[in-house]
Amino acid sequence: MEMIVIGSVVIIIFLFLIFSGLFTVKQQEHAVVERFGKFVTTAGPGLHWKIPIIDRVAGRVPHRVRELEIEVESKTKDDVFVDLKIAVQFFVREDPEAIWLAFYKLMSPGQQISSFVFDTVRASVPHMGVDNVFSEKEKIAEAVKERLQVTMQQFGYTIMQSLVNDIQPAAKVKAAMNEVNASARLKEAAKNEAEAQKIRVIAAAEAEARAKELQGVGIARQRLAIANGLKESVAACSEAGISSEEATKMVLLTQHYDTVTSVGSNSKATIMMVPYAPDGMRHVGDQITQALLTTQEAGAMPKPPVARA
Repeated sequence: MEMIVIGSVVIIIFLFLIFSGLFTVKQQEHAVVERFGKFVTTAGPGLHWKIPIIDRVAGRVPHRVRELEIEVESKTKDDVFVDLKIAVQFFVREDPEAIWLAFYKLMSPGQQISSFVFDTVRASVPHMGVDNVFSEKEKIAEAVKERLQVTMQQFGYTIMQSLVNDIQPAAKVKAAMNEVNASARLKEAAKNEAEAQKIRVIAAAEAEARAKELQGVGIARQRLAIANGLKESVAACSEAGISSEEATKMVLLTQHYDTVTSVGSNSKATIMMVPYAPDGMRHVGDQITQALLTTQEAGAMPKPPVARA
């Protein structure tokens, strides 16, 4: 009975030791196994066994891409302080040597990367103006990546990418830059508005000149038509036995009456006093004829047409 108990205890201890030596490693990860504090091997993803009590899992090294965001303050060439936010993406290579270097050689990778980023940015930005910092941020990111790639390679790390995510100058400087941009845009808008106003004025002047030209042509044609009408009227009266002088006077009086009718039909017409007695009509006709003769003598208009029988 005593032997059975001892055997059971031994079996239990043996099974405990066996199962205590089993361990698992996740995907995209390696475990570092040590024996009495000395490196033995690395274990990849899956189920593994180590010697109980003697061996132990000292740590695990992930291979997934990690990102470290670092904020750096630096002064530009034109003495403006800017805050840059740098994001560094890195991972540990999946080979035994890189895993050993990453686990044993580097105590704090984040702090090491931050130190090199600070040094690189503060060596590059002071040679740039504040405007160039914005336009050449890719150059800054590339400089950070090259510097880190060379340095971190010896510790088993690969720098996948370096990004300048944000650039923030001082609040006053940012406001001044916005003012300069706004002033330039207002200047351009004023220039465009002046050019548009110039085009409108030229177009209006050309339209007015064309309208006056057409108006002059219309007036000239109207006067020509009136002259031809008078000529035809005087010729018709002469054929009826009326002298050219009397015919001209009659036509002029007719035109006068048409004018009076037109004035009277206008709602805004003013009062016009005209003598309409038979003797007054004769005086009106004599006055119109005398005015025509005076104008003719001055050379302002042609002689009244004389119809020949």
